[in-house]
Amino acid sequence: MARDETTPGAYRPDELAAEDIDAFLADHESKGLLRFITCGSVDDGKSTLIGRLLYDSRMVFDDQMAALEADSKKVGTQGGALDFALLVDGLAAEREQGITIDVAYRFFATAKRKFIVADTPGHEQYTRNMVTGASTADLAVVLIDARKGVLTQTRRHSYLVSLLGIRHVVLAVNKMDLVGWSREVFDEIVADYRAFAAELGIQDVLCVPISGLMGDNITGASAHTPWYDGPSLIEHLETVEMDDERLARRPFRMPVQWVNRPDLNFRGFAGQIASGVVNPGDPVRILPSGRTTHISRIVTLDGDLKQATAGQSVTLTLNDEVDVSRGDVIAAADQPPEVADQFETTLVWMAEDELLAGRSYWLKIGARTVSAQITEIKHRVDVNTLQESAAKTVGLNEIAVCNLSLTQPVAFEPYEIDRGLGGFILMDRVTNATVGAGMIRFALRRSHNIHWQALDVTRESRAAAKGQKPAVVWFTGLSGSGKSTIANLVEKRLHAEGRHACILDGDNVRHGLNRDLGFTEADRVENIRRVAEVARLMTDAGLIVLVSFISPFRAERRLARERMADGEFIEVFIDTPLAEVEARDPKGLYAKARAGELKNFTGIDSPYEPPENADIRIDTTAMSPEQACDAIVAALRDAGRLAG
Repeated sequence: MARDETTPGAYRPDELAAEDIDAFLADHESKGLLRFITCGSVDDGKSTLIGRLLYDSRMVFDDQMAALEADSKKVGTQGGALDFALLVDGLAAEREQGITIDVAYRFFATAKRKFIVADTPGHEQYTRNMVTGASTADLAVVLIDARKGVLTQTRRHSYLVSLLGIRHVVLAVNKMDLVGWSREVFDEIVADYRAFAAELGIQDVLCVPISGLMGDNITGASAHTPWYDGPSLIEHLETVEMDDERLARRPFRMPVQWVNRPDLNFRGFAGQIASGVVNPGDPVRILPSGRTTHISRIVTLDGDLKQATAGQSVTLTLNDEVDVSRGDVIAAADQPPEVADQFETTLVWMAEDELLAGRSYWLKIGARTVSAQITEIKHRVDVNTLQESAAKTVGLNEIAVCNLSLTQPVAFEPYEIDRGLGGFILMDRVTNATVGAGMIRFALRRSHNIHWQALDVTRESRAAAKGQKPAVVWFTGLSGSGKSTIANLVEKRLHAEGRHACILDGDNVRHGLNRDLGFTEADRVENIRRVAEVARLMTDAGLIVLVSFISPFRAERRLARERMADGEFIEVFIDTPLAEVEARDPKGLYAKARAGELKNFTGIDSPYEPPENADIRIDTTAMSPEQACDAIVAALRDAGRLAG
């Protein structure tokens, strides 16, 4: 078995004799896996350091070496000598600029451990990329150029490291060879950084003087730093506590990823244990339902286990037939996590379109996906200065503290305790694209203290007393399309028939309930959210509610539909072309908008998203208001809303 003399115990699998393969695989399987990131300012040497780690751990194969030598001469920054950064910077733009843009993951191993390192970008515009790389890391290597000291980017990345719950930090003061291996320079940088780290609550910081290019203090002690008596970088990486080791000491939790039911005789619940240890016979609690039972078996492909611990993927069977679904959490019965549906969170926004309070998103936490809304943006955080500022929206790569409301309660842990049960992503409800990553800080007290009040008179009995079934007829279309005119005719017709109906008109509501809102995109979202809630309450009273609002965004109209019971929401698209409504312009608003006197006007400088599948489409160029009224009342009758 071939060994590498520069890194004690390291060997390359392509150099193994055939008879040594089994021993290598067994040895490799038993090693722990440490995930870490490198971060720091532009050109601090992150990619070079990772390249050096790959090279010194003998993870660079012959064909890669040949390519590295050729690339170093062609595009390298070391005058033809080996440029280790080229082992990591794979994008053409990275090689051309000598910077990191995307997150690059690399694997390497020593005799003691396996490692996955993420090389994260230093630019502020790639904050979301760094967050992605750091989300699963146990440790962060923060690089500082010894010539420059602690910079704004250093502080930004250290803030993100603390925000994302990384507990171990290595401050690698790089390029020490360019400052003559000065201990005074090193000590000054260390003092500056430790003071800042203390403000962020980062407690475990190891400071190492290195030269990534020359390899000093990377795999062993350097003769250039006799004044440094700490471990080398590799020695520390091989011995630092991993997150799985810490989580194994915490109470048992396992999110259910899959209900395993191969036949009628077996029903198990599969998932990866998030924390703690579990044994057959242990009492457990199923959350969020709160039902209790005991573990019967711990099943794996290789047979039953007597014990399983954090990080292992297993199937658990239970003593009792309790209801357990994907996304539920099986937890220690005497130390369960909290359950809530409202939280204070820190959110990193990852989408080009801004985050708007009140808009509905999918939220995925563990294996559970629920509908969620940001109910309040409390403040935005400047990642460079850490200053807080008021905000109504959050843009790409920005970070904000927000209140979050879910449609269903979920089991959780605060992110600082358990990243698996405290971290979540937000997804666009149409595209399923990830738009944000968040961290739960704590449950809001009102989520524990506010409960639904049981009422003796039901919404069904209220509707029956009126001889009808409740409904929301939602009129949407451009300003001046005829929404209010048609809605008014429908109400008159229903009133004449003895029905109980009421109009919520966009202009009228802004005189009272929504008088504090303007016409920005964020205010429009909140405008519709409030009206949807009022409409839902009115259906509880058994009313037929006619809502006449431009409601320009599909997401908010979808939110309104979801607030109503099945079959109660009827979307009516008053389809009038822009040229036609401009020609009508009954209030003179289009003329003002064209003259620049009215900002954020729908159809001119603010978008209108027409319905893709409206329940009723009214073409006002081919149908009179009276004909439109007839069609809508007929649709209500056909839907059974006017029965009785």
